[in-house]
Amino acid sequence: MEPDDAFEIRRLESGDTRLLRDMLTMMGEVFDEPATYTAAQPDDAYLDGLLGGRQFIAIIATAGGRVVGGLAAYELQKFEQARSEIYIYDLAVDAAHRRLGIATGLIDRLRGVARERGAWVISVQADPPDAPAVALYTKLGVREEVLHFDIGVG
Repeated sequence: MEPDDAFEIRRLESGDTRLLRDMLTMMGEVFDEPATYTAAQPDDAYLDGLLGGRQFIAIIATAGGRVVGGLAAYELQKFEQARSEIYIYDLAVDAAHRRLGIATGLIDRLRGVARERGAWVISVQADPPDAPAVALYTKLGVREEVLHFDIGVG
């Protein structure tokens, strides 16, 4: 295992498309879905637009020049009050770099972004069979029992 200071956490910005692609590759490997994350990636202009906009937030952890952790989140502007919330869409840490505080570090960096933007909450979904994710999110937040539905558009 590496010491906690062996990795660096940073938010991606416009111009960081290569690092975003590296994050996508790492997520495809971690989730065992490489085609989902790499086969039909958008072009650089699209990804740079995401990174330069307000809605999408990407945060990575690097070690030895490699992306070993990543978080993708979206800021949702609310309509009932002048505030926003942040939704963590994906969070992954390379298997060889787990249990080093990387996931917590990624979420802590997102907390800073949320505070800067005046967001009132960060939410995330975890699948019950994913015990490590459930344990992490239970440690960091309040658990709510909800149902999730995918509604087709076709």
